Amino acid sequence: MTRATLFFLATTLFSVLPLITAQNCNSTVSCPSTAPCCSEYGFCGTGSYCLGGCEPLYSYKSTSCRPNPICESQETNFTDLSKVQMNGTKYDGNATAYDWVVNTGTLVPSPSGDGVRLTLRESDQGTKISSTHYVHYGTIDFVLESSKWNGVVTAAITMSDVKDEIDWEFPGATTDKVQTNYWFLGVANYSATQGASSDISSDTSSNFHTYTFDWQEDYMNWLIDGQVVRTVLKTDTLSDDGSQYKYPSTPSRIQLSIWPAGTSSSAQGTIDWAGGMIDWTDPDYTSNGYFWNTIQSVKISCANEDDQSNSTTGWAYQGNDTQGIPIVTVTNASTLLSKSELNNVPVQNSRVLALVGILSVFVLSGITLS
Repeated sequence: MTRATLFFLATTLFSVLPLITAQNCNSTVSCPSTAPCCSEYGFCGTGSYCLGGCEPLYSYKSTSCRPNPICESQETNFTDLSKVQMNGTKYDGNATAYDWVVNTGTLVPSPSGDGVRLTLRESDQGTKISSTHYVHYGTIDFVLESSKWNGVVTAAITMSDVKDEIDWEFPGATTDKVQTNYWFLGVANYSATQGASSDISSDTSSNFHTYTFDWQEDYMNWLIDGQVVRTVLKTDTLSDDGSQYKYPSTPSRIQLSIWPAGTSSSAQGTIDWAGGMIDWTDPDYTSNGYFWNTIQSVKISCANEDDQSNSTTGWAYQGNDTQGIPIVTVTNASTLLSKSELNNVPVQNSRVLALVGILSVFVLSGITLS
């Protein structure tokens, strides 16, 4: 390889750096028209950045994101993975073809044949799956066995594109309790929710239990095996100044995950909450090659909403109202990406950036390979 060739490769790679390093987006910086969609991780782009989790209020326009696919009452038994898209980068917004998408990590069929394991390895950040359809009020039943190791967290939640959230969380090695929480536009009402937990009748890691959200327009119930363990009324969430109800009210995906809280990169408070640091020499980990939880099924029962028709495809955002609450309306616009859109995604690739640096050293040092 000659110096000229190296120089060409280096300059070519430098020319695509604007595509490799995507622009950040947040409450103060919106995405540009060339990369209009703000992903759930706060980066601007096109293609799959415009699908599930696309933050409409930080995107170029609130309509830059694809609509949230409308709710569909259904039950998924995870012994059958035919409706699970295993490669999230290939998902094109077709919620008819797939009910679930694997966003990160790996699924492993349960050895006992009673569901699927979400796995956590030392080399990754765990596994997360998301529903392709959104829910805007209704009931959701999760039948699962939690993880059971210090530093490892199991979560079953709803999450909207503007960060309304309702949680079941199983932190660390505590297998006789489960924690509940909710968030409004990414902010938890800790005065009402901090430390909320419920007892479980038997070990959560070795027994399947049904954990239910009964999420309605004016109240939320959390149920375990059909018994209400917590209720929050919308009227109880009124802000101190009386201007808004801090209550989850936007269409949300359903997400299940296992993730590492007990690592050196976590805040000390997070590590303590999760029971300490993860022990990667634990016999369960070394014999299996991963930590896990087991998901047996998820049942979704959508609320009846009068503004929907047979042609309704999803929900779309129209900005905020005068109280700062996102405005959501039904739409019949397509939720799909074209093939070219799906492939047109800015890449954040540290290996490519490293290659740019290596080639630069060759060029600037006058080194040639021939």
